[in-house]
Order: sequence, then C-alpha cells, then structure tokens
Amino acid sequence: MKKWWITLGVLILIVGGGLIGAGSYFYHVAIARGDKAFVTQSTTLSKRSPVYREKYWYAHVKKQTWHITSKDRLKLVAWYVPKAGSNKTVVLAHGFAGNKSLMGAWAGMYHELGYNVLVPDARAAGASQGQAVGYGWLERQDDLQWAKTVVQRTKTTQIVMSGISMGAAGMTMASGDPQLPQIKAYVVDSPFTSAKAIISYQAGQLYHLPAFPLVDVTSGITKLRAGYTFGEADAVAQIRKNHLPIMIISGTKDTFVPTKMGQTLYRNAHQPKELWLVKGAAHTTAITHGYQTYKQHVRAFLAQYVN
Repeated sequence: MKKWWITLGVLILIVGGGLIGAGSYFYHVAIARGDKAFVTQSTTLSKRSPVYREKYWYAHVKKQTWHITSKDRLKLVAWYVPKAGSNKTVVLAHGFAGNKSLMGAWAGMYHELGYNVLVPDARAAGASQGQAVGYGWLERQDDLQWAKTVVQRTKTTQIVMSGISMGAAGMTMASGDPQLPQIKAYVVDSPFTSAKAIISYQAGQLYHLPAFPLVDVTSGITKLRAGYTFGEADAVAQIRKNHLPIMIISGTKDTFVPTKMGQTLYRNAHQPKELWLVKGAAHTTAITHGYQTYKQHVRAFLAQYVN
C-alpha cells in the first residue's frame, strides 16, 4: 500500500512539473515581451494597397513623441500628429505583437476625418517599457491615461477611443471604467471577448491543444509574474458597464478572433451601439477590404456623437 502511494506521488509530481513547464513555455509565447512568431504583420508599403496614401502619409508626416509613466511606473511612448484647427483627437491602440508604426491605415483615416491622432506603443511593445503583455486588461488603464494626457496637453474637447485586435479589446475594457467627460465614443475593430476565451481558442487553432488545464496553469503563472489572470481580462464584463456609444467591427472571415466574439460583445453592450460585420474580411482587414466604405461607416457613426 505504501509503495502504491509513493508511485502516485511521483506521478503527480511528474504531471504537475510537466504542466508548470508547459505553462511557463506558453507564458513566454503569449505574455512575455518578445517576437511572436505565430503572428505575421506586413511592413511592406505597396502602391497597390487600398491604403497606400494613408500609410505613406503616416510614414513621412512629422510626429511629436510623447511620454507618460504608467501607474505601475513603466515609461510609455506615443506618436502625436496634430490636425490644424481640430479640437477632437483619436487615441488609437495597436494589436497583439504590433506597435505604433503599423497603424498608418487607421491613423491616416482618422486624420482625414479631421482628428488629431495619438498612437501609443502599448506596454511591452515598441519603444514602451514592460515585460508582459496585458491582453487589454493592463493596457486599458494606459489608454485612459493617454486620453487624460491629451486633455492636459492640447485644446482637445472631444476624444474617440479606438483600436484593433488586442487594442480593440483593451479599448472595450477601458469603456467600462470611469470616463473623462471628453471621451465621446469608442470604435473597436476585431476585439476579443476575454483573454481566457481568445487564448483558449488559439491554443486549439494553433497548437491543437485543449484549453484545460494548460490555459488555467498559464493564467496562474501570469498572475504571479504579470499581476492579472486571464479571467480578469474580460471585455464582456466591461462592456456591460459602458454607456458611451460604441461601434464594433468584425470580419466574417476572421479566423484569428472569431466573428462571434464581436457579436457577443454587441449583445452585451448598452445602446447606443452598432455592429458592422464586414462580409469576406479577415482579421483587421476590413479597412483594406473596402477603404472608402470603412471610412464612411466610421464617419457616419461618429458624426452622431462628435462635432
């Protein structure tokens, strides 16, 4: 009997050690700062692109470099591009494994629509400090702090909070926190519902692994090393607390963040709200799927709430 208990204990130690090792590996893959090999983002500037003009403008326009210190003492960096005579500003958040230099299409569009443009590097990305990606949960507070900085440093009286992919999820999470009176609306492109949901989904899609128990183990490691769990990073819970106008954009061919996640967020949002499903668009490609249509949809939505 004693031998049986010893054998069981050894097996538990082996399995537990294996799970912790696997969780640590996936923490490095998904959370720790560094290159994310499973995410590919093109930096090529092609004249054939529907957003070539916007990307070219963004690459060459004179930018101000702004700095803030986050609540947890990280130095964060952003680019600011003013629009002459404008009192409205968009705070624009990039996606997972991205940085501010990749946001030319959206930055150009908002500038064309009459907005000053502020594009931060998220924590653990680009020129900003940080060693852990927050899946929107940590970034939401940074985004709101950037909005406060816009009010302090400019004559902005109206702010739109916008983002793509993880940046969209972070903005959705930010919408449930106390708001500055200058924030008038949110526009989020391809947001996920929660860190737990998207990491579980991608564990299956990319690695053909079941979510349990690996995602839960990785979440526990993330709590110890980064200060949050995947369950905390919940855009659905946050959008239920939001009462500002929000526009959700999702592509019907999005296999990275399933379209149904945008639909779930929409169902849980209060009015005023809008869901635009872009037929045939993949992840965050709605803007290139039909640039003028995308621009017009965003313009029409914001015109109701921003002068």
